[in-house]
Amino acid sequence: MANTTSNTSNKVDVYAEKKMLKHAKPIMVTEKFGLAKTLPMNKSKTIKFRRPNTFTASTTPLTEGTTPSATTFSYTDVTANIAQYGDLVQTTDVLEDTIDCPILNDIAEQVGENIGRTVEALNWGVIGAGTNVMYANGVARNAVNTALTQSLQRKAVRALRNQKGMMFTKVLDGSVEVGTSPVEAAYVALTHTDLENDIRNLAGFLSVAEYGQRKPVSEYEIGSVDNVRYVMSPDLGPFADAGGAAGGNFVSTTGTSADVYPILYLAKEAYGCIALGGKKAQSVEPSILPSGQKDKSDPLGQKGIVSSKFYHTCKILNDLWMVRVEVAATEL
Repeated sequence: MANTTSNTSNKVDVYAEKKMLKHAKPIMVTEKFGLAKTLPMNKSKTIKFRRPNTFTASTTPLTEGTTPSATTFSYTDVTANIAQYGDLVQTTDVLEDTIDCPILNDIAEQVGENIGRTVEALNWGVIGAGTNVMYANGVARNAVNTALTQSLQRKAVRALRNQKGMMFTKVLDGSVEVGTSPVEAAYVALTHTDLENDIRNLAGFLSVAEYGQRKPVSEYEIGSVDNVRYVMSPDLGPFADAGGAAGGNFVSTTGTSADVYPILYLAKEAYGCIALGGKKAQSVEPSILPSGQKDKSDPLGQKGIVSSKFYHTCKILNDLWMVRVEVAATEL
């Protein structure tokens, strides 16, 4: 691709760079519900999450005059390595000089949106592959051809509670800095937008429009059932044709086998998202090099570049604090 705007002023450069960060936020869903950490600059590519191991209840009475045996205290460590990702779009002076659109700004928007799209894909690839899984029917993905039920949701919540999974009372507030906003206590479910109709048909569904003073956990939240808040995104895709016979009642890519949709029921701190923190704890480094800048590699200054560079990783911290429920989506 080739697009650019020659002799771009510093003011336009700054505006476009801010736009990158702004456009990364709206399409990021998974990032809000992970444990957010920043890795300080010039330290390491590896970060360690450390969790104290839980004690067993001390139900044996103490013996008078006898010192009890010492309880062993220990940690469980979970490590993650960051990696670098980025985009680069090249432009030309001819395109900048002849097209009647703000090319640099438009490219910056697309590069910025792709930051969020990339982070979302990376996160979903990790957390969507957890080992704690339930199926709407059968005992494997290739049998699934049944819609979500309230009973299945409650089974997933019971599993979280049995593992002492904590409800969310705060979520990331969407800033490029690491900040949180308070919300009413609940578990969070992440899934694809194709399941919206099935979720709205569950008994007791309460839409966001009916919340009153209750604050949504995300702009993509559609509502709640019992103590679960449903957040949807078209980027959290299904496994095409991976289920049982579609039978004409369920969404299918080819019409033969049902597409299988994962719903990820989350407790607090089930997974972590890590970025490399710079001076402002930001993980994104956008850059604009307009055409007109001459050097040995471009002696006539014909090329311009819009790019982004950032560090990221995602890691499951406790598999038992997330339950992946696999279901089919009813055809409309």
